Amino acid sequence: MHIRSPFPDVLSPALNRRRALLGTLGLLTLTATRVAAAAPAKPKQPPHPDVWPRTSQVPGGVARLSLGPGAKRPAAFAGDVPLLVLGDAIEWTALVGIPLAATPGDASIAVRAESGSERQIAYTVADKQYREQRLTVAPRTVDLSPEDEARYVRERDHLTTVMATLTDLRPDASLQMRVPVPGRRSSSFGLRRVFNGQSRNPHSGMDIAAGTGTPVLAPLPGRVIDTGDYFFNGGTVWLDHGGGLLTMYCHLSRVDVKVGDVLKTGEPLAAVGATGRVTGPHLHWSVMLNRAMVDPALFIAA
Repeated sequence: MHIRSPFPDVLSPALNRRRALLGTLGLLTLTATRVAAAAPAKPKQPPHPDVWPRTSQVPGGVARLSLGPGAKRPAAFAGDVPLLVLGDAIEWTALVGIPLAATPGDASIAVRAESGSERQIAYTVADKQYREQRLTVAPRTVDLSPEDEARYVRERDHLTTVMATLTDLRPDASLQMRVPVPGRRSSSFGLRRVFNGQSRNPHSGMDIAAGTGTPVLAPLPGRVIDTGDYFFNGGTVWLDHGGGLLTMYCHLSRVDVKVGDVLKTGEPLAAVGATGRVTGPHLHWSVMLNRAMVDPALFIAA
């Protein structure tokens, strides 16, 4: 008959070793906890500075692609369209405007060296579902008369030339833009527009609610490359910020600049109005990068 001893530490050496090990581990844990409590907290690392424009690899967004180091600024292309390349010899970055009509999936750009060699840099365009917006406007701005159709075609051909503007002027590396007018900024970019029950192209800018006559200010330094009164856009101004980065301002009640004028950030260029195809006074503000309309919200602070 086995009699359980009242002194198990004497009769069970294995159990004795296990208890000793557990005791040692407990002591070490307690010591570490006390040391951690006594040690001063490490200072938090400052957050990375904001980078403009913010990355959003969706239709209507912007991709920031590293091209690596190099003594000279490399040339990068989306198809045959030159891309804006910023940075320095330590690292060059290509900014790619992704068209609203882009198909989600794999995409790439070409980087060409002075020697003529070419390499591809791949990236992925994610899907994004934009909302639908139904608007009621003057019937003549939806079902165009032959005269208005002819006018629209002339203006479209002219604006195609304006949108192809590419200068060697290099914009501020940060590219953080000032909002052109104060007011409520709608999340209207990319909306699928339905005018009087008829589907039209997605909305390619940001609408900012403001009263007629409110000054419109330049968001970055730029040169005026076009002004006019257009059928759909009404009073319009285009600015060139360099490297294929353009901005457009529409539905203006007054234009205060002329082609060739050079503006600094914050200088006035026009006044808010309700001209063209609109439902009320506001500013339509578009940002174009390598001939693709992209979301202005990516260039401004929230």
